[in-house]
Amino acid sequence: MDVLFYSIIATFVVSVISFVGIVTLFLKDRILNKIVFYLVAISAGSLMGGAFLHLIPEAVESIEGEHGIDVIVIAVLIGFALFFILERVLHWHHCHQHGGDCSVHPFTYLNLIGDGLHNFIDGVVIVAAFSLSTELGVATTIGVILHEIPQEISDFGVLIYGGFTKGKALLFNFLSGITAIFGALCGFVLINVAQEAMPLLIGITAGGFIYISASDLIPELHKESKFYKSLIAFGCFFAGVGLMFLLKIGHGH
Repeated sequence: MDVLFYSIIATFVVSVISFVGIVTLFLKDRILNKIVFYLVAISAGSLMGGAFLHLIPEAVESIEGEHGIDVIVIAVLIGFALFFILERVLHWHHCHQHGGDCSVHPFTYLNLIGDGLHNFIDGVVIVAAFSLSTELGVATTIGVILHEIPQEISDFGVLIYGGFTKGKALLFNFLSGITAIFGALCGFVLINVAQEAMPLLIGITAGGFIYISASDLIPELHKESKFYKSLIAFGCFFAGVGLMFLLKIGHGH
């Protein structure tokens, strides 16, 4: 039971990281509106970098069998297509069913779904690490936290940019974060099944991250007409990618 106890504590801490966006509550709307555009750029780069530098390589390393890479590529494509379908459904429901009201962009919900699935996988990874040793579990948790802090700030920015109020963004970001706890619980009960399904889940998540970044966030950056702001956003995008690269080097992968 120590494994479950440590895992729940660790994933709860990871979930609380979602409240890091609370610092923005102390910023004036005028200032927040200026920086949120660049947070979107950082998030786009982080999602793209996370997919190509972390999730896909990890899924390929975890899969077994001669055609393992092909399976992961298919999983990524399924994730991409799944998020495309989800967005169309959300767009139809929230825009057409409500008299054309699209005050909240569908990609905000996609971002929450993708982040929730990612956090769920983090929970499974954490409980798997604690099942091997407490030291490995702590190290894994620290790695997840280092990844989540900048990611959650960026996610909060995406929700605000997409039309959420600050309070709603904090609440929904937290609800997305606590899926890590459910991941730990599911991983503890069905550890062997969860580990076997892990590569496919990671691949699907990667496909979703690529879709959100390429189809939703990057087009938002293209809407900026001022060259110097676009240049800064371009730098922020690569800063997000660079952060994922530094985390990859730091973990020795």
